[in-house]
Amino acid sequence: MNEIRFIDTHTEGEPTRIIVEGGPDVGGGPIRDRVARFRETSDCFRRCVIHEPRGWDAVVGALLCEPTDPTCASGAIFFNNAGYLGMCGHGAIGVAVTLHHLGMVGLGKHRLETSVGVVEFDLLGPNEVAIENVPSYRFRSSVAVDVEGMGTVVGDIAWGGNWFFLIGETPAELCLENVDILTDAAARVRDSLRAHGITGEDGAEIDHVEFFGPAHSDDADSRNFVYCPGGQYDRSPCGTGTSAKLACLAADGKLDEGEIWIQESVIGSQFSGSYKRIDADKVVPTIVGSAFVCSEGKLIRHESDPFKNGIRSPRRHTPMEGEV
Repeated sequence: MNEIRFIDTHTEGEPTRIIVEGGPDVGGGPIRDRVARFRETSDCFRRCVIHEPRGWDAVVGALLCEPTDPTCASGAIFFNNAGYLGMCGHGAIGVAVTLHHLGMVGLGKHRLETSVGVVEFDLLGPNEVAIENVPSYRFRSSVAVDVEGMGTVVGDIAWGGNWFFLIGETPAELCLENVDILTDAAARVRDSLRAHGITGEDGAEIDHVEFFGPAHSDDADSRNFVYCPGGQYDRSPCGTGTSAKLACLAADGKLDEGEIWIQESVIGSQFSGSYKRIDADKVVPTIVGSAFVCSEGKLIRHESDPFKNGIRSPRRHTPMEGEV
């Protein structure tokens, strides 16, 4: 029998399950190498803690681990129902609040090591966090793709810690009542990107699709719907997606350095974002949001349990690398 200690948080509505004890031994070295070992030797652990009956498709996991960089408070490996993530903005905010909850960090600035680089976070309060994300940029603008049942769809390809296809027109109003319509449309877009060989830099898969429309709140600049790799939608405005959006706004000259952009999610929660420019093409975004500890406890995995590695739920997506 294995016992896995966890803390569940939500960041602006989006859940993160943070593994504190009982995770797999993925060795040392760079986080990127440890992710590879996790995928190769311990993917059953990911499925155990994310899939039913212990988890659910919307949750993102974060395995706390020792950093290689001594200036970092912790390392984190992010994963979801379909595989492994490079950076996760809402997850990093949840990790920061959890580290404070555990007494591992105080208020103020700290660093977190991820597989795509070190990010700095500033604990503005026990539940409010500012994340300085990895350098973000727009790779291609106004890319057209023919999508079954939708015609020609035009969007930007941008990196914010994950690869995004950002679309300025929506197939339906961005509200909870239309989640099924939006999910189906986003899945069609991602299928078409794959079918036409449209990728991020160096052939990287574009695994997130983001629709934008007018904000519903007077204090927000835009509302979004973000389709994630495992077929779920992001309840938060998506930290890496907002970072990609900021990179596009900067590239178009629509947002000045240091100017605040308020991004609203499909459920109405908000991130505030700004950026600093590091060269002609790249910006470093800062995303501010709130997270709360929802629960903590132990997951139990019996060797004799036929569902010890979870139940794969049906969903419309092509498996990511590492899914079994």
